[in-house]
Amino acid sequence: MRLPDYYGGSIVNLMASIQQGLGGQPHPYVQHRLLPSAEITPYRQVLLWVIDGLGLNYLQAHAEAVNLNANLLGGMTSVYPPTTASAITTFLTGEAPQQHGLTGWHVYFRELGAVLAILPGKPRYGGVSLGQAGVDLQQLLGTTPFTDRIPGSTALFVPSIIAGSDFNRCHLGKSRMVIHKDLSELQGYIVRLLQEGEHQYLFAYWPELDTIGHREGIWSESATGHLLELDRCFGEILRQCRDTETLIIVCADHGQIDSQPENRLTLDDHPLMIDALSIPLCGEPRSAYCYLRPDMTTRFDQYVIDNLSNEMNSYPSRELIEQGWFGLGEPHPQLNNRIGDRVLLMNEGYTLNDWLAQEKPYQLIGVHGGLSEDELLVPLVTAKC
Repeated sequence: MRLPDYYGGSIVNLMASIQQGLGGQPHPYVQHRLLPSAEITPYRQVLLWVIDGLGLNYLQAHAEAVNLNANLLGGMTSVYPPTTASAITTFLTGEAPQQHGLTGWHVYFRELGAVLAILPGKPRYGGVSLGQAGVDLQQLLGTTPFTDRIPGSTALFVPSIIAGSDFNRCHLGKSRMVIHKDLSELQGYIVRLLQEGEHQYLFAYWPELDTIGHREGIWSESATGHLLELDRCFGEILRQCRDTETLIIVCADHGQIDSQPENRLTLDDHPLMIDALSIPLCGEPRSAYCYLRPDMTTRFDQYVIDNLSNEMNSYPSRELIEQGWFGLGEPHPQLNNRIGDRVLLMNEGYTLNDWLAQEKPYQLIGVHGGLSEDELLVPLVTAKC
């Protein structure tokens, strides 16, 4: 099993390089070994484009994505868990989950007494957003936007479908928000702003590859077709932005694997595990956080060993902090509360869902959040314009 390489080979190390390369304060994590700050400083502007779900192995398996592969500097790891809620927060804050404290799609917030779907900013059972309920998300999370850690003007390119979320607004910082509705519009905005040259740092996020992977499978023809659209878009940006003194960095928050129906487990088939939980599973279907009743801990552990050892491994949650799964250094004050008593890490291809009463069960084909190389490794693509 491979863990995130926080010692110079992860996305948080990339953010350390960018922060110091653009004149920000020294970062607590070491710089990325493949792209140190000294190679960033000479450029007038930097564009970081994050393509959700673009794994390193996936990209290298598609040689027809000629522009991205031609500019592939190498690979790096995501964070743990390798999933959007944790990794995108790393890009938007410059911090590892150890510091920013967001540990998956569903997070238990002791401060609110609720499990939240953190990206849409709503309780898991539904209802109004945190902002509508009067909760200040930025105050709740206690993080500083990455763009406020660097000098100069900054811009964030955000898909229109998520632009208004509390999560995006609390990580906007001083940046100008540029809202786009499709890939063509994103390309046009990127080209225009790079040609104008008024922003030192620009961040773009594109979610559609991940969405297609969830729905149809990351190895589907639809996903391949979209990857080639992204490759053409990247090539066109390079062509139109020559001589703008720009460093363009393309990477991802995580990769994906395709799951099979027989490997998609539900907690409904394991009533003893349900009885052992004090709240529903949190985290991700590939990395689930278990909050156990004190009187059921031993029975829960033995049940997993006796019945599910082929499908998953169970770890005491606090040991993972000590072993550096979430990052290095001083942890977020609520991190222990957000990872429960046990972490169930799924073996290759398996998922585990715990459906609430009001939820209609659904199945994702492409999944992520585990520690296979296809999920953990992401590309580092760089191009100099």
